[in-house]
Order: sequence, then C-alpha cells, then structure tokens
Amino acid sequence: MSAAAGLQTATVKHPDVMAPVVELVDELRELVRSGGRNDLDARLGMVRARLSDPRVRIVVVGEPQAGMSTLVNSMVGSPVSATEGKPSVPVIVEYGQAPKATLVKSAPGGRVERVPVDPLNPLPALTTLGVLRAEFAEPSGLLADGLVVMDAPGSTAHEAAAWSMIAAADVVLYAADSAAELTEAQLDYLRRVEQVCPSVVCVLTKIDRNPHWSLTQRRNRALLDGAGLNFAVAPVSGLLHREAAERGDQQRDAESGVPQLIDHLREYVVAQADSVAVAAAVRDITLITDQLTVTLRAESDTLRDPRRRAEITQRLAAARTTADQLRQRTATWQVALVDGSSELSADIEHDLRHRLRTLVREAEAEITRTDPARKWSDFASELDARICEAVEENFVMAHYRAVELTEQVASKFPPDNRTPPLPELRLTNPGEVLEPVQPLEPLESAKAGVGQQLLTALRGSYGGILMVGLATSLLGMSLVNWYSAGAGVLLGVNALWDDRKNRKQRRQAEAKVAVARLADDVIFQVGKESRNRLRSLQRVLRDHYTEIAAEVGRTADEALRAAEETGLRYGDHRELRITEIDAGLRTVAALRARAERLTY
Repeated sequence: MSAAAGLQTATVKHPDVMAPVVELVDELRELVRSGGRNDLDARLGMVRARLSDPRVRIVVVGEPQAGMSTLVNSMVGSPVSATEGKPSVPVIVEYGQAPKATLVKSAPGGRVERVPVDPLNPLPALTTLGVLRAEFAEPSGLLADGLVVMDAPGSTAHEAAAWSMIAAADVVLYAADSAAELTEAQLDYLRRVEQVCPSVVCVLTKIDRNPHWSLTQRRNRALLDGAGLNFAVAPVSGLLHREAAERGDQQRDAESGVPQLIDHLREYVVAQADSVAVAAAVRDITLITDQLTVTLRAESDTLRDPRRRAEITQRLAAARTTADQLRQRTATWQVALVDGSSELSADIEHDLRHRLRTLVREAEAEITRTDPARKWSDFASELDARICEAVEENFVMAHYRAVELTEQVASKFPPDNRTPPLPELRLTNPGEVLEPVQPLEPLESAKAGVGQQLLTALRGSYGGILMVGLATSLLGMSLVNWYSAGAGVLLGVNALWDDRKNRKQRRQAEAKVAVARLADDVIFQVGKESRNRLRSLQRVLRDHYTEIAAEVGRTADEALRAAEETGLRYGDHRELRITEIDAGLRTVAALRARAERLTY
C-alpha cells in the first residue's frame, strides 16, 4: 500500500473520460501479447497505470545540487527530501490528513520491508543504507488538489529509478540552476525526457543567489526554442518561499516564484489533466499500433504464399542490408555535418569580423575628419545602430547558410525521410544579444577650459618675452618693450594652437581605441551567440537522422525475425493463423482510428 492509503484526494483524471482510453489500451495489449512483443506490452502497462490513477503525477528531476529537493520541499510545505548536498533517495509525496512517513528498505533474501519513521524529522533516516525509496503523506493544499509529487535524485546511482519515475509521470519539472544557462548535455537530456513525457516545465532555481537570473531565463528560453522544446521556464527560490512562510510575508512569497509555479500547475496541469492524459496515451497507442502493423503484415506475407517464403525472406534481408547501409552512411553524413558546421561557423565568424572591421574603418575615417568631442553621443548612437544592422545581417546570412547545410546533409539520405524542424537562426531583436555589451566609452581628453587655455598661452608667451627682451636690452631697451611683448603674443598664440591640436589628436586616438574595444566586445558576445545557435542546429540534425537510422534498423530486424520464425511456428495451421492476422490487422486499424477520434 502507498503511504497515503485510505486518504481522500481530489479526482483530477475522471474515470469516465479515461475509461474509453483504458479499454483501447487493454485491447491493444491482447494483440501485442499474441504477437510476442513483450516490450510493447510493458510500455502499454505504464500507459494504463497513468490512466488508471485519478491523480496527476509530477516528477522533479535535474542534475545534482540543482535544487530539486528544495523545490519539492517548497511545493509540499514540509522537509520531505534531503538538501544541502546530503545523499538522498527517490521520494514520493501524496496527500494525507496527517503527516506520515514510510521507508521502503531492502531486506535479506531479496525482500523489501516498510519501516515507519518520524514524519517531523525524516531526513536522518533517508540517508541510511539500504533505503530504496521514501513515501510521505502530507496535508498539503497542492496535494489535496489531486497531485502526487515525486523527487528523483540526480545521482547516477538512481538513474534507472529516475527514468522509471519519468515514464510513469504525467508532468516533469526539470530543475536547473539559474547561475548558468542550459548546456548541450542538459538539452539532450530534455529531448529524451520529452520523448517519454511530453509535458515538461523547466524550473529555474536559486534565483535569490543570482541577481542576473532574468538574463539566464531569457537565454534558456532561446536555447529551448532553438532545440524545438516548447517548455515553460519558471524562476523560483525555495529559500525565499520558506522565509516568507515563516514571516507571513506575502510580498516576499510572490518574489520567490513558488506560488506562480503552483498556480501554473493548477491551471495548465490539474485543470487540463484529462486532455493531457488522453493526448499522451493516444500518442503511445499510435506509435505502438504502427510497430505492431509492420510485424503482422510481414508475418501475413510469409504465410499467404509459402513458395515465396525464400523471396520474402530475401526481400526482408535486403531491407536489413539497406538498414545496415544506412548505418554505414551515418558516418558519411556525420562527417558532412561536422565539416559543414565547422565551415559554416568559420564563414559566419569571418563575415561578422569583416562587417565590424568595415564599420571600424569608416568610424576611424570619420573621427579623423572631425573633432570627436563635439558630437560624441550622437556618434555613439549612430555606431550602435550600424552595429545592430550588421549583426542582424550576419545572422540572416547564417540562417540561409544553415538551410544549405541541411540540404547537403539530407542529400546523404533517401528522399522520403521527413525534414527536421530547424531552429531559427535569424534575430528578431539584435538588442537582446548585444545587451551585455558595454556602451562606447566616454572621452577622457575633453576640451580645455578658459583658465587652462590662458595658462597655456602665458607659458608660451613667457619664452618670447624673455628671449626678445634680452636681445633688445643689449640695445639699451628695457626687458619688456614693444618688441618683446609682440614676440610674447605670437609665441603665446602658437602655444595655444599647438595645445589645441595635440588635445584633438589625443581625443581622436582615444576615440579610435574606444571604437576598437566596442568592436571586440561585440565580436565576443555575438560570436558566442552564433556558435550556440549553430551547435543547436548541428544537434537537431544529428539527433534527427540518428533516430531515423535506428527506427529503420529496428523495424527491419523485427520484421525479418517474424518472417523467419513464421513457417516453423504454425506449420499446417497456416490458414488459421492468416485469418487471425487479418482480423488482428483490422482490429489494429480500428483501434488506431478510435484512438485518433479521442483527441478531436
């Protein structure tokens, strides 16, 4: 029995809505078992378990130290999962009128035993040896709405348990630290999760520790869109939520993001649980019926004409050979993809540098012609606009070159394969990419003031007065006379002119250095964004065609196996088996049609 056995919770998935789908699953399981496909039967068993449970199962997953346990504790309002880096085990939390905690432990002889523990202080017991999982019952409002929260630890020791929990889940919450954007490995993991459970929410944790979490949120949103993953990104802080609960501070609770996440789950998960569960089940039924149809048709072809058994076996062997050749061609398209991606990345980077170098040269020429101190702010605004235009044109070029690369890779495969959805490389708002770039630096060598100009003129005139005055004193004239005064004026004006010229040259030099630094910053930031988008494109193409090769290989191998075993399996009962197969194919087609009508 579960930890919350006998306790009443809200019915989220209504049995009347689930009944037709459960009936379809049961009928399909009979056909799958008769066809010897135990793997498909196991998958349908998980589908039936999800449909039969009137509650919604939410699984929290993520990498170690990403804040999954803190997120679970915040959602249910109790410390049910170990935090602060302590090792933990899979945790299942259901609704209960009173707190209750039970540990499922391994016992001698391969048995398991259930050990009750203190629900107010369960964390010490969670870290003991031999614990397989922990089951809790908590009087939480969220759980009372019909939700079951499961924490799948991120350690590799529980990887198999985590995937089994994901397969049985209706919704997956993926916890990611807000200190850094999603990595390629995390995006690949999310793609695998989406294939098993399509309802996923990416939760950005620890926003209280990272003041720039909003930038990470926008970046993760762009990465997910580029990977073709339409997941919501929810920022939360379990620490702020706990402090707000202790102080009764609603404003601080709203800043934690946890209430918004819970409202999202209630609005888009609980309120739409029936439709989400039916859609997910129909998708599984459709995939399984397609695989079952291939197996039954291969067996039927062999039984209908025993004289053509060798021919059919040869045809299926050719199909397997084709699949093997497709696997061999995988190396070819992978080389084409890697080489093409490297060339594309180099060309795009060269184009960006060329565009910015042209802008820098034009800006330096304009700085040389004029005094940059006069309209430096206007010059900076115009330069920013030209940089945004150059960056946008660079990404447009990247998009069309990426389409060409996709066509080159696709030419390595048969033309009847589906085209992968390509991530968008063009920029709709270049300002978002350039936001981290610092603005153009102000000029330090500003124009001299009136007092400073006067001092410069006096320093220059002093030498003229002294030099000419000494010369004229030999003629009996005083040190300061008309000649020495005139020389002082001329040399003072010349010193002032030279000072202005030198200051202008220093401002021009500073302006050129500032423009060069701005260009370097733009290349650094835009280059990183461009490489990320191109890597996303490469991953999409790699995963797409790898999946095609694997699917073709599995289908061909299974069909060949069925055809080779058919003649020995049924012998003189061939006609009876043909009748059964025909009936099975009609039944499979009818089941598929019924399943598709359920989603309309």
